[in-house]
Amino acid sequence: MSFLRFLMLLSLIFWIGGLIFFAFVLAPTAFSVLPTTHLAGNVVGRSLSKLHWIGIISGIVYLITSMLHSYFTNGTAHVFAFRHVLLCLMLALTLISQFGIMPRMDVLRASLGELSAAPIDNPQRVQFDALHVWSTRVEGTVLLLGLVVVYLTARSF
Repeated sequence: MSFLRFLMLLSLIFWIGGLIFFAFVLAPTAFSVLPTTHLAGNVVGRSLSKLHWIGIISGIVYLITSMLHSYFTNGTAHVFAFRHVLLCLMLALTLISQFGIMPRMDVLRASLGELSAAPIDNPQRVQFDALHVWSTRVEGTVLLLGLVVVYLTARSF
């Protein structure tokens, strides 16, 4: 049982810790240290893509180990436990960001070149900025939901 709890917590640590590191360390540092916003955007975009894969794998590991833990301790997997529902929502948002928002931002970033040089009323820049707002909202929501899942998980032990 303790190994299943370890895997549950480790998967949450990877995902939530990665989100916190990304939001508060990596992204601000990239935009303050690299010589152009285009380079910083490329670093941040690639890092976010890798973080999404960490989240997808961690989410699946969490769901499997959490349901196994519930099954072995309570006799039922509690598939629709609130923490499982929230985690599935986190996974869905991560998949939307990875396969919906990010590819469109990548195409726009490539076509615009140096984003900061594009006029603010350029239709492609307007679209990029709107997608960036949605990307930030999605990642923030995933982080907040993840913190709730951490709390619910800690409470269940």
